[in-house]
Amino acid sequence: MTKQTVLGRVTQLARANIHALLDQAEDPRKMLDQLIREYTGNIAEAEQAVAATIGNLRLMEEDHREDVDAAREWGQKALAASRKADELRAAGAGPEADRFDSLAKVALGRQLRAEQEAKTAEPSIASQTVVVEKLRTGLDQMRSRLSELSSKRDELVARAASARAQDRMLDAVKSLDVMDPSSELGRFEEKVRREEARVVGRQELAASSLDAQFEELDGLGESAEIEARLAALKSGV
Repeated sequence: MTKQTVLGRVTQLARANIHALLDQAEDPRKMLDQLIREYTGNIAEAEQAVAATIGNLRLMEEDHREDVDAAREWGQKALAASRKADELRAAGAGPEADRFDSLAKVALGRQLRAEQEAKTAEPSIASQTVVVEKLRTGLDQMRSRLSELSSKRDELVARAASARAQDRMLDAVKSLDVMDPSSELGRFEEKVRREEARVVGRQELAASSLDAQFEELDGLGESAEIEARLAALKSGV
């Protein structure tokens, strides 16, 4: 996977609109589970690619440092050889002085090559550094999206559980609604009312029968009095 491909994929995933995806989903919970799996896999893949990109950058930086150090060292060697040549020439040792001047030139040539290599690597290091920073930012955004996905999933599961609990509670309350004539309590209440009315009817019936018996008793007493008075008349009392 090239760094361009990695950067493009990380950027695309980091910019994914989670809310729009959920709005289009028939089953948001299943889609969230799928997105979490995909994001987790993509993050792991991107992390490996970004780590490789960072590793390449560090190698380039290390090579650059070595070139810079080499240029400095060759410069110091060239200076030392040139000074030695000047000392020998001042002492009348011309051939030996020329040899050290030649060494100084060789050192200067190597210094120049090291400087050129370091300078050539600098633009690549700069561009690679920018890419790495973008990849780091993209990875951070992807991790943030994954955290958001996980939170959304937990929230969705909790809301679904709450909705199911409320639905069961409403069913239970509905079954106990005494105002509902079709409910068991409504029918039982009606049965009790009928039983109470029957008892009241029996009480009224019993009361009317008792009154009739007392009226009959009063009638018997009056007849007996009449018969007694008649008997007294006949006996001359």
